Amino acid sequence: MVVVGADVHKRTHTFVAVDEVGRKLGEKVVAATTTGHHKALRWAGKQFGAELLWGIEDCRPLSARLERDLLSAGQKVVRVAPKLMAQARASARTRGKSDPIDALAVARAVLREPDLPVASHDPVSRELKLLVDRREDLVAQRTSTINRLRMRIHELDPAHAPALGSLHRANPRRMLADWLATQPGLLAELARDELADIDRLTHAIDALAGRIGEKIAPAAPTLLTLHGCGDLTAAKLIGETAGVARFKSEPAFARHAGVAPIPVWSGNTAGRVRMTRSGNRQLNAALHRIAITQIRLKGSAGHTYYRKRIDAGDSPKEALRCLKRRLARIVFNRLRADNHPDHAFHTSATTCPLT
Repeated sequence: MVVVGADVHKRTHTFVAVDEVGRKLGEKVVAATTTGHHKALRWAGKQFGAELLWGIEDCRPLSARLERDLLSAGQKVVRVAPKLMAQARASARTRGKSDPIDALAVARAVLREPDLPVASHDPVSRELKLLVDRREDLVAQRTSTINRLRMRIHELDPAHAPALGSLHRANPRRMLADWLATQPGLLAELARDELADIDRLTHAIDALAGRIGEKIAPAAPTLLTLHGCGDLTAAKLIGETAGVARFKSEPAFARHAGVAPIPVWSGNTAGRVRMTRSGNRQLNAALHRIAITQIRLKGSAGHTYYRKRIDAGDSPKEALRCLKRRLARIVFNRLRADNHPDHAFHTSATTCPLT
């Protein structure tokens, strides 16, 4: 098995091949285009044979096309988190930083972490990820515009400053537009333009939410029954998971989500753990939202489990970590059930269903 590590950039990709013990076998720089990717494939196939494993630094905007081209060519691809690549580079004998050094670090990280999930090419999860990412971009634009508008309104008349969060709704926007229509001057004109931008962005955001809801309902019926997991959170989970079948086990999924505990003890602190700071942070954030929702609802299974951990002596942060780890197990099982509809979903007593 030859591992080919890729350091990806906007205009070029650098590939370095290593053998099973991490010795460098060769390197290649190609353009960051489909033609360049095919050139890298021919180079690797000619030099090292057909049994290849490609490790790609997980920089989604830069690596997405390369990953799709490799998967379409029938290659086996794993995603390497930048943190793992940086650790491999820091421990190498070759000091400094360059594209070949980074590509070599990616390849050696693949060798050092043999359980990294294999990338998949799932049209449903990809479409959901694109829609969710687009909606989040528009929400960020709307928030920025609202903040600017609030400052302009404060300059015009502080008494008419809209309440926080009110401009997401149509009636407060309409009332503000009626008042701005009576105000003269350039400042009011700019405020009217920004209010129109907010109205346009809100309609686009709502339309995307509707499209996401239509796609997620048939894709994740079991996941949607989990308390605290609405359409947008479920779409985020599916989009960031990118195919649950690529994870060999539930602990592997939890590690990818950044909720698997890691030991941080020595001497008298034996048994202490903390949450890992690596993993997919977007997947982690989705699990965090579900956990917070369940904690806030008194009487729910999640709230009961959280209070049980607090009563046992855990800090609120530790109790939240335990709940997120437990939710990762539930989410993984439900994703698998939705991925295999003919396989009935069962939750054993040991998984403590947090529905």
